Amino acid sequence: MKKILIVGAGAMGAAFSIPLLDNGHSVALTEPYNLRLLEKLNSKKKIHPSLNINLPKKLKIIKFSNETLSRKWDLIVIAVSSLGIDLIGKNLSKIKNKTPILVLTKGLKLDGRNLISMSSLLKKYNKNLNVSVLKGPCLANELAKKVRSFTVIANKNINTTKKIGKLISTNYYQTEFSRDVNGVEFLSAIKNIYSMIIGSGQWHNTSSALFRKSIDEMKYLSNYFKGKKETVYGLAGLGDLYVSAMGGRNSKMGAYLGKGYTFTQAKKKFMRNDTVEGADLATEIAPFVFKKINKKRIPLMISLLEAIVKNKKLKIKY
Repeated sequence: MKKILIVGAGAMGAAFSIPLLDNGHSVALTEPYNLRLLEKLNSKKKIHPSLNINLPKKLKIIKFSNETLSRKWDLIVIAVSSLGIDLIGKNLSKIKNKTPILVLTKGLKLDGRNLISMSSLLKKYNKNLNVSVLKGPCLANELAKKVRSFTVIANKNINTTKKIGKLISTNYYQTEFSRDVNGVEFLSAIKNIYSMIIGSGQWHNTSSALFRKSIDEMKYLSNYFKGKKETVYGLAGLGDLYVSAMGGRNSKMGAYLGKGYTFTQAKKKFMRNDTVEGADLATEIAPFVFKKINKKRIPLMISLLEAIVKNKKLKIKY
Protein backbone atom coordinates (compact mmCIF):
# COMPACT_ATOMS: atom_id res chain seq x y z
CA MET A 1 0.00 0.00 0.00
CA LYS A 2 1.32 3.44 -1.00
CA LYS A 3 0.40 6.87 0.32
CA ILE A 4 -0.86 9.06 -2.51
CA LEU A 5 -1.95 12.70 -2.50
CA ILE A 6 -4.25 14.15 -5.17
CA VAL A 7 -4.20 17.95 -5.36
CA GLY A 8 -7.36 19.19 -7.07
CA ALA A 9 -10.80 17.89 -6.11
CA GLY A 10 -12.52 18.64 -9.41
CA ALA A 11 -14.04 15.93 -11.56
CA MET A 12 -10.80 14.39 -12.81
CA GLY A 13 -8.94 14.58 -9.51
CA ALA A 14 -11.82 12.89 -7.70
CA ALA A 15 -12.33 10.26 -10.42
CA PHE A 16 -8.61 9.47 -10.42
CA SER A 17 -8.85 8.42 -6.78
CA ILE A 18 -11.07 5.46 -7.65
CA PRO A 19 -8.53 3.20 -9.44
CA LEU A 20 -5.95 4.10 -6.79
CA LEU A 21 -8.30 3.02 -4.01
CA ASP A 22 -9.22 -0.13 -5.91
CA ASN A 23 -5.52 -0.97 -5.92
CA GLY A 24 -5.46 -0.77 -2.12
CA HIS A 25 -3.57 2.49 -1.73
CA SER A 26 -4.12 5.10 0.97
CA VAL A 27 -5.41 8.13 -0.95
CA ALA A 28 -5.90 11.70 0.27
CA LEU A 29 -7.74 14.31 -1.80
CA THR A 30 -7.24 18.03 -1.22
CA GLU A 31 -8.36 21.24 -2.90
CA PRO A 32 -6.42 24.56 -2.78
CA TYR A 33 -9.13 26.84 -4.18
CA ASN A 34 -12.71 25.61 -3.85
CA LEU A 35 -13.27 25.32 -0.10
CA ARG A 36 -17.02 24.81 -0.54
CA LEU A 37 -16.35 21.74 -2.65
CA LEU A 38 -14.02 20.39 0.01
CA GLU A 39 -16.72 20.87 2.65
CA LYS A 40 -19.26 18.96 0.50
CA LEU A 41 -16.83 16.11 0.02
CA ASN A 42 -16.23 15.98 3.76
CA SER A 43 -19.88 15.12 4.38
CA LYS A 44 -20.91 11.56 5.25
CA LYS A 45 -22.18 10.80 1.74
CA LYS A 46 -19.20 12.36 -0.06
CA ILE A 47 -21.31 13.26 -3.08
CA HIS A 48 -19.23 14.87 -5.82
CA PRO A 49 -21.38 17.53 -7.53
CA SER A 50 -19.75 17.22 -10.95
CA LEU A 51 -19.50 13.44 -11.06
CA ASN A 52 -22.86 12.96 -9.31
CA ILE A 53 -21.58 9.91 -7.43
CA ASN A 54 -20.72 9.01 -3.86
CA LEU A 55 -16.96 8.88 -3.56
CA PRO A 56 -15.54 5.84 -1.70
CA LYS A 57 -15.59 6.06 2.08
CA LYS A 58 -11.93 5.09 2.17
CA LEU A 59 -10.98 8.32 0.41
CA LYS A 60 -9.49 10.83 2.86
CA ILE A 61 -10.47 14.47 2.40
CA ILE A 62 -7.87 16.85 3.83
CA LYS A 63 -7.41 20.60 3.94
CA PHE A 64 -4.71 22.12 1.77
CA SER A 65 -1.95 24.10 3.45
CA ASN A 66 1.54 25.29 2.59
CA GLU A 67 3.05 22.18 4.12
CA THR A 68 0.66 19.62 2.61
CA LEU A 69 2.97 18.81 -0.31
CA SER A 70 5.96 18.46 2.03
CA ARG A 71 4.55 15.48 3.91
CA LYS A 72 5.78 11.98 3.16
CA TRP A 73 4.00 10.74 0.03
CA ASP A 74 4.83 7.97 -2.40
CA LEU A 75 3.16 9.89 -5.24
CA ILE A 76 1.74 13.40 -5.63
CA VAL A 77 -0.91 13.83 -8.33
CA ILE A 78 -1.56 17.36 -9.61
CA ALA A 79 -5.12 17.81 -10.95
CA VAL A 80 -5.73 21.55 -10.54
CA SER A 81 -6.70 23.75 -13.50
CA SER A 82 -3.95 25.36 -15.56
CA LEU A 83 -4.84 28.67 -13.89
CA GLY A 84 -3.88 27.20 -10.51
CA ILE A 85 -0.61 25.56 -11.44
CA ASP A 86 1.56 28.49 -10.30
CA LEU A 87 0.48 28.12 -6.66
CA ILE A 88 1.41 24.45 -6.77
CA GLY A 89 4.76 25.32 -8.30
CA LYS A 90 5.50 27.78 -5.51
CA ASN A 91 4.74 25.14 -2.89
CA LEU A 92 6.79 22.50 -4.69
CA SER A 93 9.75 24.88 -4.84
CA LYS A 94 10.36 24.10 -1.18
CA ILE A 95 10.40 20.32 -1.60
CA LYS A 96 13.83 18.72 -1.37
CA ASN A 97 12.83 15.05 -1.63
CA LYS A 98 12.41 13.13 -4.89
CA THR A 99 8.73 12.28 -4.47
CA PRO A 100 7.35 11.30 -7.91
CA ILE A 101 4.89 13.89 -9.22
CA LEU A 102 2.23 13.06 -11.79
CA VAL A 103 0.60 15.99 -13.63
CA LEU A 104 -2.94 15.49 -14.97
CA THR A 105 -3.42 19.20 -15.70
CA LYS A 106 -3.61 20.04 -19.41
CA GLY A 107 -2.62 23.41 -20.82
CA LEU A 108 0.12 25.76 -21.94
CA LYS A 109 1.41 29.00 -20.48
CA LEU A 110 2.90 32.03 -22.17
CA ASP A 111 6.12 32.56 -20.25
CA GLY A 112 7.80 35.70 -21.50
CA ARG A 113 8.31 35.04 -25.21
CA ASN A 114 7.89 31.28 -25.02
CA LEU A 115 5.09 28.77 -24.58
CA ILE A 116 5.77 26.23 -21.86
CA SER A 117 3.94 23.14 -20.67
CA MET A 118 2.61 22.41 -17.19
CA SER A 119 5.55 20.17 -16.25
CA SER A 120 8.03 22.80 -17.47
CA LEU A 121 6.27 25.42 -15.38
CA LEU A 122 6.60 23.28 -12.25
CA LYS A 123 10.28 22.66 -12.99
CA LYS A 124 10.78 26.39 -13.37
CA TYR A 125 10.10 26.64 -9.63
CA ASN A 126 12.19 23.57 -8.79
CA LYS A 127 14.41 22.02 -11.46
CA ASN A 128 15.01 18.91 -9.34
CA LEU A 129 11.39 17.74 -9.37
CA ASN A 130 10.72 14.22 -10.62
CA VAL A 131 7.74 15.05 -12.87
CA SER A 132 5.74 12.72 -15.11
CA VAL A 133 2.63 13.67 -17.09
CA LEU A 134 -0.55 11.68 -17.73
CA LYS A 135 -2.74 12.51 -20.73
CA GLY A 136 -5.19 10.84 -23.05
CA PRO A 137 -8.84 10.25 -23.95
CA CYS A 138 -10.24 9.75 -20.48
CA LEU A 139 -13.44 11.50 -19.45
CA ALA A 140 -13.74 11.87 -15.68
CA ASN A 141 -17.39 10.76 -15.59
CA GLU A 142 -16.57 7.53 -17.38
CA LEU A 143 -13.48 6.79 -15.28
CA ALA A 144 -15.57 7.31 -12.13
CA LYS A 145 -18.02 4.70 -13.44
CA LYS A 146 -15.11 2.33 -14.16
CA VAL A 147 -15.68 2.39 -17.91
CA ARG A 148 -12.69 0.80 -19.61
CA SER A 149 -10.25 3.65 -20.27
CA PHE A 150 -6.73 4.10 -21.57
CA THR A 151 -4.12 6.75 -20.90
CA VAL A 152 -0.44 7.47 -21.50
CA ILE A 153 2.22 8.41 -18.95
CA ALA A 154 5.26 10.31 -20.20
CA ASN A 155 8.67 10.82 -18.68
CA LYS A 156 12.12 10.77 -20.26
CA ASN A 157 12.89 7.96 -17.81
CA ILE A 158 10.61 5.18 -19.00
CA ASN A 159 11.20 3.14 -15.82
CA THR A 160 9.56 5.94 -13.82
CA THR A 161 6.45 5.80 -15.99
CA LYS A 162 6.19 2.04 -15.56
CA LYS A 163 6.45 2.30 -11.78
CA ILE A 164 3.61 4.83 -11.74
CA GLY A 165 1.67 2.64 -14.15
CA LYS A 166 1.79 -0.23 -11.66
CA LEU A 167 0.31 2.03 -8.98
CA ILE A 168 -2.65 3.23 -11.02
CA SER A 169 -3.47 0.52 -13.57
CA THR A 170 -6.55 -1.67 -13.09
CA ASN A 171 -8.57 -3.98 -15.33
CA TYR A 172 -10.63 -0.94 -16.41
CA TYR A 173 -7.88 1.73 -16.38
CA GLN A 174 -4.86 0.82 -18.47
CA THR A 175 -1.69 2.75 -19.15
CA GLU A 176 0.76 3.16 -22.00
CA PHE A 177 4.20 4.74 -21.68
CA SER A 178 6.18 7.34 -23.61
CA ARG A 179 9.45 9.26 -23.43
CA ASP A 180 8.00 12.06 -25.57
CA VAL A 181 7.02 14.48 -22.80
CA ASN A 182 6.88 17.50 -25.12
CA GLY A 183 4.69 15.81 -27.71
CA VAL A 184 2.30 14.34 -25.16
CA GLU A 185 1.84 17.63 -23.28
CA PHE A 186 1.53 20.01 -26.22
CA LEU A 187 -0.82 17.74 -28.15
CA SER A 188 -3.09 17.14 -25.16
CA ALA A 189 -3.45 20.91 -24.82
CA ILE A 190 -3.95 22.00 -28.43
CA LYS A 191 -6.49 19.26 -29.17
CA ASN A 192 -8.99 21.46 -27.28
CA ILE A 193 -8.58 24.09 -29.98
CA TYR A 194 -8.93 21.56 -32.78
CA SER A 195 -12.02 20.01 -31.20
CA MET A 196 -13.65 23.46 -31.47
CA ILE A 197 -12.68 23.61 -35.14
CA ILE A 198 -14.12 20.14 -35.82
CA GLY A 199 -17.29 21.07 -33.91
CA SER A 200 -17.76 24.06 -36.20
CA GLY A 201 -18.20 21.81 -39.23
CA GLN A 202 -21.97 21.37 -38.69
CA TRP A 203 -22.16 18.38 -41.06
CA HIS A 204 -20.44 14.99 -40.84
CA ASN A 205 -18.73 15.41 -44.22
CA THR A 206 -17.26 18.77 -43.25
CA SER A 207 -16.30 17.77 -39.70
CA SER A 208 -14.61 14.62 -41.01
CA ALA A 209 -12.43 16.66 -43.35
CA LEU A 210 -11.65 19.12 -40.55
CA PHE A 211 -10.64 16.19 -38.34
CA ARG A 212 -8.18 14.96 -40.95
CA LYS A 213 -6.77 18.44 -41.60
CA SER A 214 -6.45 19.00 -37.82
CA ILE A 215 -4.19 15.95 -37.62
CA ASP A 216 -1.91 17.50 -40.27
CA GLU A 217 -1.57 20.70 -38.27
CA MET A 218 -1.03 18.80 -35.02
CA LYS A 219 1.84 16.88 -36.66
CA TYR A 220 3.47 20.16 -37.67
CA LEU A 221 2.99 21.70 -34.21
CA SER A 222 4.24 18.60 -32.39
CA ASN A 223 7.44 18.79 -34.41
CA TYR A 224 7.66 22.58 -33.86
CA PHE A 225 7.56 22.10 -30.09
CA LYS A 226 10.19 19.33 -30.25
CA GLY A 227 7.75 16.47 -29.89
CA LYS A 228 7.55 13.40 -32.11
CA LYS A 229 5.19 13.38 -35.08
CA GLU A 230 4.16 9.79 -34.32
CA THR A 231 2.83 10.88 -30.92
CA VAL A 232 0.00 12.58 -32.84
CA TYR A 233 -1.37 9.12 -33.63
CA GLY A 234 -1.32 8.02 -29.99
CA LEU A 235 -3.66 8.49 -27.04
CA ALA A 236 -2.57 12.06 -26.29
CA GLY A 237 -3.10 13.13 -29.88
CA LEU A 238 -5.67 11.49 -32.11
CA GLY A 239 -7.24 9.58 -29.20
CA ASP A 240 -7.80 12.66 -27.05
CA LEU A 241 -8.95 14.70 -30.06
CA TYR A 242 -11.61 12.10 -30.89
CA VAL A 243 -13.12 12.22 -27.39
CA SER A 244 -13.16 16.03 -27.34
CA ALA A 245 -14.58 16.35 -30.84
CA MET A 246 -17.39 13.86 -30.13
CA GLY A 247 -18.86 16.06 -27.43
CA GLY A 248 -18.09 18.37 -24.54
CA ARG A 249 -17.77 22.10 -24.05
CA ASN A 250 -15.12 22.75 -26.71
CA SER A 251 -16.96 21.11 -29.61
CA LYS A 252 -20.20 22.66 -28.34
CA MET A 253 -18.69 26.14 -28.55
CA GLY A 254 -17.28 25.27 -31.96
CA ALA A 255 -20.78 24.38 -33.15
CA TYR A 256 -22.06 27.82 -32.15
CA LEU A 257 -19.13 29.49 -33.90
CA GLY A 258 -19.90 27.43 -36.99
CA LYS A 259 -23.48 28.71 -36.95
CA GLY A 260 -22.25 32.29 -37.24
CA TYR A 261 -22.17 33.48 -33.63
CA THR A 262 -19.14 35.37 -32.38
CA PHE A 263 -17.44 33.90 -29.34
CA THR A 264 -18.80 36.65 -27.05
CA GLN A 265 -22.34 36.12 -28.34
CA ALA A 266 -22.19 32.34 -27.94
CA LYS A 267 -20.65 32.52 -24.47
CA LYS A 268 -23.23 34.98 -23.21
CA LYS A 269 -26.27 33.34 -24.81
CA PHE A 270 -25.52 29.62 -24.48
CA MET A 271 -22.50 28.94 -22.25
CA ARG A 272 -22.43 31.77 -19.72
CA ASN A 273 -21.41 29.55 -16.79
CA ASP A 274 -19.29 27.03 -18.71
CA THR A 275 -15.51 26.95 -18.82
CA VAL A 276 -14.36 26.48 -22.40
CA GLU A 277 -10.78 25.25 -22.09
CA GLY A 278 -10.03 25.67 -25.79
CA ALA A 279 -11.05 29.33 -25.70
CA ASP A 280 -8.95 29.99 -22.59
CA LEU A 281 -5.99 28.28 -24.26
CA ALA A 282 -6.53 30.26 -27.47
CA THR A 283 -6.33 33.53 -25.53
CA GLU A 284 -3.17 32.35 -23.77
CA ILE A 285 -1.22 31.17 -26.81
CA ALA A 286 -2.45 33.57 -29.52
CA PRO A 287 0.31 36.22 -29.03
CA PHE A 288 2.98 33.56 -29.47
CA VAL A 289 1.32 31.79 -32.40
CA PHE A 290 0.64 34.99 -34.36
CA LYS A 291 4.25 36.13 -34.03
CA LYS A 292 6.29 32.94 -34.10
CA ILE A 293 4.57 30.24 -36.17
CA ASN A 294 4.17 30.10 -39.95
CA LYS A 295 0.48 30.88 -40.48
CA LYS A 296 0.40 29.03 -43.78
CA ARG A 297 1.16 25.77 -41.98
CA ILE A 298 -1.69 26.07 -39.47
CA PRO A 299 -4.62 27.82 -41.21
CA LEU A 300 -7.25 26.07 -39.08
CA MET A 301 -5.71 27.19 -35.81
CA ILE A 302 -5.20 30.74 -37.09
CA SER A 303 -8.89 30.89 -38.06
CA LEU A 304 -9.97 29.78 -34.59
CA LEU A 305 -7.56 32.07 -32.72
CA GLU A 306 -8.77 35.09 -34.72
CA ALA A 307 -12.38 34.18 -33.93
CA ILE A 308 -11.67 33.95 -30.20
CA VAL A 309 -9.22 36.77 -29.46
CA LYS A 310 -10.55 39.23 -32.06
CA ASN A 311 -14.18 38.17 -31.54
CA LYS A 312 -14.73 37.77 -35.27
CA LYS A 313 -17.13 35.37 -36.95
CA LEU A 314 -15.32 32.13 -37.62
CA LYS A 315 -14.14 31.74 -41.20
CA ILE A 316 -12.24 28.50 -41.63
CA LYS A 317 -9.21 28.79 -43.88
CA TYR A 318 -8.21 25.53 -45.55
